[in-house]
Amino acid sequence: MASERKFIAENTRRVLLKEYLMKEVTRAGFGGLDVQRTPMGTRVTLITECPGIIIGRRGAAIKNLTRAIEEDFSFDNPQVEVQEVDNPNLNAQIMAEKLAFALERGWHFRRAGHSTIRRVMDNGARGCHIIIAGKLTGQRHRTEKFKEGYIKFCGEPKIQDVDKGYAVAKLKPGVIGVTVEIMRPNSKLPDEIDVTLPVEAAEKFPELASLMEKKDDFRPVELKSEVVVEEPVEEPEAEPVEAEAPEAEEPKIEEDENQGGEQ
Repeated sequence: MASERKFIAENTRRVLLKEYLMKEVTRAGFGGLDVQRTPMGTRVTLITECPGIIIGRRGAAIKNLTRAIEEDFSFDNPQVEVQEVDNPNLNAQIMAEKLAFALERGWHFRRAGHSTIRRVMDNGARGCHIIIAGKLTGQRHRTEKFKEGYIKFCGEPKIQDVDKGYAVAKLKPGVIGVTVEIMRPNSKLPDEIDVTLPVEAAEKFPELASLMEKKDDFRPVELKSEVVVEEPVEEPEAEPVEAEAPEAEEPKIEEDENQGGEQ
């Protein structure tokens, strides 16, 4: 039980650190957090949209952040690294925070949802799924979903290829939760298979081609095949057959019955 409690305490501390950094770097655009243990201490990689705001003038802001991580969360010798996100429109956490901020400014939830999903898909994402839950139009709780493109909801592709972000919008009627799921542009599904022709495979992998040729199992197939035109065969002319003349019938001599009687 001691080891299990240790793992739970470590993960709880990381979740609390993530929530703390989300509040501290809201202006810079929080995009993600990665905590790794090293022999020299703890490496904290912070992914943001504007790294200059976190670093501050002459590094004063990042020094205060490092001191707070070491004292408040008891991390050994933390080393904070700030990394700029490549495309903020494909980061689920940043888009969730922007959508929540739009709702707080008074945007209608349908307008904000469709605008966000269009922005994500225009940047090349394979799919996007947005869930907005809370008191949207009245005193009763509602859940609205917006989906476009292709997205996975379970299995290994869900874990590896789908980026998920969550944010909260605080309005007068109550709190609205925003969940954004984005399927990355370079994600490849298990059922997507590329078939290579033998000639192209031999060009790309010459060592494989030589190995297969030794075993006489590999014979490259030519793509262009010669078209063989068959010449028409002349049939021999049939010899004319002479028609035989019909045989003339012998005339029948009718004997006169009366002639024989007269004699």
